[in-house]
Amino acid sequence: MSTVSTSSYAKIQFLQRQAASLLLYQSVLKSEVGIAFLDLLQAIRYTDADGRGCLQAYGNYFHALAAINQNWEDYLITQILMAENPFTRLAQKEEFENIPLALVAAAQHDLQVLQSLYECSSASLSEWVQTVAHLPISPIVWYREQDKTEPETLLKSQVVNSLQHSDNWADTVEGLAAYYQQFGTGIFAQYHALRWQNGQFFGIQHPDPIKLSFLAGYETQRDSLLKNTEFLLSGEIALHVLLYGSRGSGKSSLVKALLNEYSHRNLRLVEVTKSQLQDLPKIVEQLRGVPQKFIIFVDDLSFEEDDDAFKALKVVLEGNLTARPQNVVVYATSNRRHLIREFYTDRPNPKDKEEIHVWDTMQEKLSFSDRFGLTLTFEGADQKTYLKIVQHLATQARINLSQEDLEYQALQWATRHNGRSGRTARQFVDFVKADLSVFGA
Repeated sequence: MSTVSTSSYAKIQFLQRQAASLLLYQSVLKSEVGIAFLDLLQAIRYTDADGRGCLQAYGNYFHALAAINQNWEDYLITQILMAENPFTRLAQKEEFENIPLALVAAAQHDLQVLQSLYECSSASLSEWVQTVAHLPISPIVWYREQDKTEPETLLKSQVVNSLQHSDNWADTVEGLAAYYQQFGTGIFAQYHALRWQNGQFFGIQHPDPIKLSFLAGYETQRDSLLKNTEFLLSGEIALHVLLYGSRGSGKSSLVKALLNEYSHRNLRLVEVTKSQLQDLPKIVEQLRGVPQKFIIFVDDLSFEEDDDAFKALKVVLEGNLTARPQNVVVYATSNRRHLIREFYTDRPNPKDKEEIHVWDTMQEKLSFSDRFGLTLTFEGADQKTYLKIVQHLATQARINLSQEDLEYQALQWATRHNGRSGRTARQFVDFVKADLSVFGA
């Protein structure tokens, strides 16, 4: 039986009842931290004779917070901002006054519940554990200083501030709805880069850090892609884009750099492999109506004849009876101008006793790339362009070599390693930087 005071015992019972009464925000307590918190309350309430179960439960709770590097209070607020439930999903799409009153009332109820859990600090839990486990001192309390350098939007800071200082969280429901409408919920609010795999989205915790400032050459293509991306972010109709040309010319890097340039403006990058392209119509429908803007990124695109992926992409590019969502575009890269492989045997012969309109079929194959509204061509780098890229990257890497020496080594490297390209230039500069760092001049 627990040895906490009667008032503490009643408080723990109250918190457990509150947690059980959540109507919409149950997901807040279904993560590792939330489960550890509830298990700790139960262990404190029903402590075994020597308190080992309670100490283990506290250790699990401490470990869970340390693993995500958040305080209990910060964890709760973060989960509220990202929660996906009927209220938050509707708040993304509707004005607050159009949300059913029952949903608003349920959200207000849950916010009051979560406020009572928020006020149960880790320090209080530590003191309860000390009492029931008969410890001479209370267990160490997990605490993390807030990082004031973490970027926050004005609206997010206002919402967080109102939750931290409000006497009644139910009063913040309208501000929260405005936040959901602007920034969304769930995995799209949590991650900037995602991939589609096995029928669902997965967040990418460490996306490629490449930035536009790292890229040199192909300025005309870059500017066209930036302009089209600005259309997408501004809510205008943006075009699907095909980037094709020489390998190593920076096509994929340019697309990935857009995320690091515009993620603060609600841009998301969704990577879809060729093997997953048959799910493209389903993917697009799941992205429809959410606040974020999405680039579906398909790298190294090409098709075999009668490829189901070709048909799925064609539906998305050309549209069908379902209206195209304006917050989604496809950016695809390819080394081939004609994306569907064609063989000499595909060409029509008047003596063939097969398809009558075979010319039409062949033309459909050849013109598939035309279904992208914008096609950007990346030709192979000549010597001048290659050396320009090398010099740009070397300047950023602060490589202290004379221009003559740098260019000589760069040309030698290109001769021995895959020819002139942006990729070769990057590999050369990375090698020289490491060489100078480890072995010196």
